[in-house]
Amino acid sequence: MSSEPADLEFDPEALRAKYRAERDRRIRPDGAAQYRGVEGDFGYYAEDPHAEPGFTREPLRDRVEVAVIGGGFGGLLAAARLRAAGIESIRVIEKASDFGGTWYWNRYPGVHCDIESYVYMPLLDEIGYVPEWKYSPGAEILAHARAIGRHYDLYRDACFRAGVTELRWEDPDWLVRTDRGDEIRARYVVVSGGTLDRPKLPGVPGIEEFTGHTFHTSRWDYDYTGGDANGGLTGLADKRVALIGTGATAIQVVPHLARDAKQVHVFQRTPSSVDVRGNRRTDPEWAASLEPGWAARRRDNFLRIVTGHPVEEDLVADAWTSSASLLRNMVPSRAYAGLSPEERDRVDEIADFRKMNELRSRVESIVSDPATAEKLKPWYRYSCKRPAFSDEYLQAFNRPTVTLVDTADSGGVERMTERGLVVGGEEYEVDCVIFATGFEVGKSDVMSGRLPVFGRDGVPLLGTWRTTGPRTLHGFSSNGFPNLFHLGPLQNASSVNFVHVLDEQATHVAAVVAEAHKRGSCTVEPTVDAESEWLATIERTAPDLEKFLAECTPGYYNNEGKPRKRQSFGEGAVVFHELLRNWRKSRMDEVMHGE
Repeated sequence: MSSEPADLEFDPEALRAKYRAERDRRIRPDGAAQYRGVEGDFGYYAEDPHAEPGFTREPLRDRVEVAVIGGGFGGLLAAARLRAAGIESIRVIEKASDFGGTWYWNRYPGVHCDIESYVYMPLLDEIGYVPEWKYSPGAEILAHARAIGRHYDLYRDACFRAGVTELRWEDPDWLVRTDRGDEIRARYVVVSGGTLDRPKLPGVPGIEEFTGHTFHTSRWDYDYTGGDANGGLTGLADKRVALIGTGATAIQVVPHLARDAKQVHVFQRTPSSVDVRGNRRTDPEWAASLEPGWAARRRDNFLRIVTGHPVEEDLVADAWTSSASLLRNMVPSRAYAGLSPEERDRVDEIADFRKMNELRSRVESIVSDPATAEKLKPWYRYSCKRPAFSDEYLQAFNRPTVTLVDTADSGGVERMTERGLVVGGEEYEVDCVIFATGFEVGKSDVMSGRLPVFGRDGVPLLGTWRTTGPRTLHGFSSNGFPNLFHLGPLQNASSVNFVHVLDEQATHVAAVVAEAHKRGSCTVEPTVDAESEWLATIERTAPDLEKFLAECTPGYYNNEGKPRKRQSFGEGAVVFHELLRNWRKSRMDEVMHGE
């Protein structure tokens, strides 16, 4: 007998079968190898279009107390929290020409954050700023990053347009080498290189043969398109444009291309789920009523909701919080703590089916052409892909100048020619190809080997980890690599609002560095036993996502259909942050050596 509720308005088994069939249409044997990096002949795709040409300077030969690698929000938060903790000698080293990270690089038309700005933008209480929009445009977020740099006097010693090429421990300092010839010595190093700055391209045969114009959305070419992030792409009025990709970026770009280009072909492998956005300007009266600490309380409220912790009130009240229970498969949660795993999975799946049916019905209600609407329906679980939100994307496909090209049965774009792209044997002639194909997610410069790190006795970090697997304490520091800290998603806890997670990490690292700095000659280094204890905690609590991810449509969440075991703290970010606070109160001596 079926264990499904008798009053369901849909057939769960039929949906499961449909999801499997749609997944199988998109699985490729080459997995993540279907993409190519932006190296060699394709290196120009990663160049900085915002930097002034001809920049030169003499190499630096000096010393700082702390070198922070990366000027995105992670690096900014680390530097800001260090400055607030009393550390004066701080240098942020950043390959771009300013602070901002992903918001420096991504300035494409329509760029906005999909997390509410009041919880996403950090240090609002400290800076004294209330965002102008519920979901801020990229320009506002970039301006806020720069405001943080000014507020904490981080521009004073910042080193822009410099990529770090090597970190080498030369007791008692780290030697930091850059591609500008710099040799900077630092007592402590914090690495926050990020994973959303280096674009990737589809490995389409013939990509180099196309004679039209190409660029990646993260390096938008306004010299070619005209306009700015608000649209007005007048340079495309007589152009046939191809956009490859229908993820979070494309959701925001397509409406502008649809309005301004002569013709648009959107090449889609897997449709995104697209819910209501409902963006609006900030109410001045509400902003004036806010009391000190409002932003911290609001972001804590958001984190508790999306990780299944009880709250008295939903302060954010948007599609993220209303669908929080559906994120449990990707964001560790305490939701349904009283149910057995089997019952919890069943309850989750039924709620998921209902939500996805609702989103598929939304497609039908908006898109006028039934065939196009059918192609735009997402057939997978809610958290298989990052949810998207827009009140303009689906509507764009009602324009006669916009064509959706589904590539699922062709394994993607088959090839490029001098004149266009080929799918299903049909050639689409275009003047311009725009790649909305995302980034090398999860491949920081350290983890990819682009930034080699050599610890005590010249031991290479990545070489050691290839043998033993990553070994850290709380995801931040490792034995044999004193005074070196990593920010990011390694062996700790994450959430959909990753900037909040980065701030908690930055606060933790700053407290540890400040304590070591106060003690003078102290070095910070976990013992092998401390690493082993943390790895055992990770192993005991890590969520088992492989089965769920294997059933998902391919994407970067599941390594293109080949999921890898995740080393993360399975009790969620709220618990992890409390664990860090308690550790700082009672166990910091464990990593302090040589007083």
